[in-house]
Amino acid sequence: MSARDAVSDLIRGNIDAIILCTLEDGDSYGYEILKHIATASHGEYEMKEPSLYTSLKRLEGQGFVQSYWGDETQGARRKYYRVTQAGTRELKEATERWVRVRDIIDHLLKQDGGDR
Repeated sequence: MSARDAVSDLIRGNIDAIILCTLEDGDSYGYEILKHIATASHGEYEMKEPSLYTSLKRLEGQGFVQSYWGDETQGARRKYYRVTQAGTRELKEATERWVRVRDIIDHLLKQDGGDR
């Protein structure tokens, strides 16, 4: 397994939080979300389209995201997504979980400033 694949596997467990964080910046449609994630990761991670839409469907089912159809003023009609209040709370909790896990892993891998 390449280093890039290993990183992608670790990120995959946090896709929902990454999408919620992206949508915190404003309503967006699928391609725009993918582009934002690739740019924010400096090209280190590119989410696949099927993963995005599976996650958006799950988030919508959980009430964390709402979708709506945009108007057709700029070409094709696009489905937009927005974070709900429940989604904002979930993002906060997911971020707190991530920080706790990261701290534990840092300690276990002795990356907390201590000697190896």
